[in-house]
Formats: sequence, structure tokens, C-alpha cells
Amino acid sequence: MLPGTKRSGKRREASYAWFVMKPYHFLLIAAALFAGGCQITPQNPNPASPTDVTVNFKDSDKYTDVRETMNGSTSQFYLDELAKYLKDETARRMTAGQKLSVTFTEIDLAGDILPGSINDIRMLEDIYPPRMNLHFQLLDSNGAVIKEGDRHLIDLGYLQTGAPLIGQNEPIRYDKALLSNWVSREF
Repeated sequence: MLPGTKRSGKRREASYAWFVMKPYHFLLIAAALFAGGCQITPQNPNPASPTDVTVNFKDSDKYTDVRETMNGSTSQFYLDELAKYLKDETARRMTAGQKLSVTFTEIDLAGDILPGSINDIRMLEDIYPPRMNLHFQLLDSNGAVIKEGDRHLIDLGYLQTGAPLIGQNEPIRYDKALLSNWVSREF
């Protein structure tokens, strides 16, 4: 019953007591739903090694944006960071004996280095989302193809979703978050 409506005294008190208790009920229900929704990903009892994952960069000098400076060439540091991160992430989800090959065909890192910027600082704005195109092939221990395909990855809401997954001091955390999301969906 809404405040200001007419009811008998006892009925109003009972209604008011339920109204006061209501937030606590919602809190308990919300806590139960939250706890039920929080799932711990089980550890892979027999994970593959990062050496079972091969990462290649096809024509990396033609990528849209994998550079550290405005007029610089493709950054080998960024490519190495992406390769190491992808190897570690996928190996944990694979079973020992499986082999994965990933070939990047295009990378456009999150943000952009704008002309005239001081110290070549990468500006992060919604109009510069991380984008990656890749081909992958997952093989079982006998060499048979388990899964294969081309993927076009993009995270248009990267400024709202990507950062919490990866440390704040990571140089390309939004790009790593994009890969992490793909790995969790794909494998």
C-alpha cells in the first residue's frame, strides 16, 4: 500500500513492517543470485604447455596500427607481448597433446597516436577500438583438426569492459582483454 492511503491501524502497521523488511529481503535475494551467478572456472587438470601454441604475424609491416610512435614502424615489443599473452591464455585451456596455431592477418591496437601529440602518447577514445583478424587451427594429439576458422575480433565498448580484466599498468591491456574474451569463448 502506498503512503497516504487509508487503512485500519493494525493493517497499516503490518503493511509498514513488511515495507521496512522489504529491502532486506531484496538484499538477501540479490546476494543469493550473485553467489549463484559467480562461477569459478575449473582448473584444467592436464593443461598444455605454452610451447604447444604457435603465434604468427602475417605481413605485420602492413598492419593498421601496431606502433609505439606516430611515424614508427610495427612494434616488435607489442607483437611479442600479444604472442606471449595469447600462448599463456590458450595453453591453460587446452589439453596436453593438443596443438594450436594462430596467424594474425591484421591488428589495430586500441586508441591511436594522434599527429602532433607530445611524446607520442596513445589516446584512448571510443572511436579507436581494438581490432584483430586472425586464423586459427586446433589439432588433437593425433594431428586431426578439432577446430579451425577465421575470426574478426573487435570490442566497441572496450573503455567500459576491457580494463578490469588485465592489470592497469599493462601497455596494451585492452588488446589483451580482447584476446582473453576470444579465448574464453572459443576454447
